[in-house]
Amino acid sequence: MSGFTQEQLDVREAVAKICSNYPDEYWMEHDNTGEYPHELHRDLAKDGWIGIALPEELGGAGLGISEATMMLHTIAESGAGIAGAQSIHANVYATQPVAKFATPEQRQRMLPDLIAGKTRTCFGVTEPNTGLETLKLSTLAKRDGDSYLVSGQKIWISSAQVATKMVLLARTTPLEEVKKPSEGLSLFFVDLDKNAPGLELKRIKKMGGRAIDANEVFFDNFRIPSDTLIGKEGQGFKIVLHGMNAERCLLAGEAIGIGYAALKRAANYARERHVFGRAIGQNQGIQHPLASAFMHLEAAKLATYHAARLYDNSSTDSSITQHAIGIACNSAKYLAAEAAFTACERAVLTHGGMGYAQEYHVERYLREVFVPRIAPVSREMIMNYIGEKALGLPRSY
Repeated sequence: MSGFTQEQLDVREAVAKICSNYPDEYWMEHDNTGEYPHELHRDLAKDGWIGIALPEELGGAGLGISEATMMLHTIAESGAGIAGAQSIHANVYATQPVAKFATPEQRQRMLPDLIAGKTRTCFGVTEPNTGLETLKLSTLAKRDGDSYLVSGQKIWISSAQVATKMVLLARTTPLEEVKKPSEGLSLFFVDLDKNAPGLELKRIKKMGGRAIDANEVFFDNFRIPSDTLIGKEGQGFKIVLHGMNAERCLLAGEAIGIGYAALKRAANYARERHVFGRAIGQNQGIQHPLASAFMHLEAAKLATYHAARLYDNSSTDSSITQHAIGIACNSAKYLAAEAAFTACERAVLTHGGMGYAQEYHVERYLREVFVPRIAPVSREMIMNYIGEKALGLPRSY
């Protein structure tokens, strides 16, 4: 890899060394059993990688989203795929708003144990009846003395079964009582005690990435302390946006990683598989689709690290606007997801019938690569966003 800082390359080398202990066979087995990859989380935490983008004074590495993107890119490319990256994904991006907007006392209380791997967090935003319409969230946190009582439902909450914390976005003012839809939402960093009254989790059976649990989470007067509120009440949507652009960069990196992993397996198979007296990779019908997929991954990689660099540099460069960051991060997520999907699909087709067999691993990659196309925002919504924000076209939804 060229064009990266020495720090980014050091991250890649160190993380790749850890991931080398977890071959494709490990991930195939965990995908089959649904068992969480606790060992990878432990090893990454032991070497300090969970806190890669969190402040040094809290035990983090103090690096940027660029380096975090490189870490998740490397994990995915190792063969761990989206599942491996998602095992620490939320701990990286969902903590960004906490690190930026929490009080010093809250940061000290909430983040060091997470960085050390003693606690884990999940991200509670999506609801079954709102989907991408975040401003219509209805889960309500009602003030009750020095606590809030939370009632409502979240869905597609990854790692909630193993998480001990949740970054929760809930409505503290009913939607019908606010002047603007963006008002009345508040952000909390709460304990996720599975034995506490008013909390229920239901695991969702899913197509891919089965080692990482996805859940419906039900709240029924679930009590949380008032000192778990991050920032000011009613400002949660503005606060959580700080993590959303970071997530797009991270997921783009994960997509690129699984795309390269698939392409490597396809190229190896195309060199080794001989039919009619020659390697199938000598045929342009095989070679050209793989070459095209590689070039699209390379282009998506440039877009991804450009977006991450803008995100990181915006804290010291006032010429970088949030508008520019939003366009770059959404574009990167879109391009990376599409390039990765094409690479994974072509990897399966290059293998022919064997691409359908678990032992070649590319079928697992293809099942997992749907995630960056769908989450956390769909392709169509990104095109709506780019049409409006970049091209100045009328809002279409």
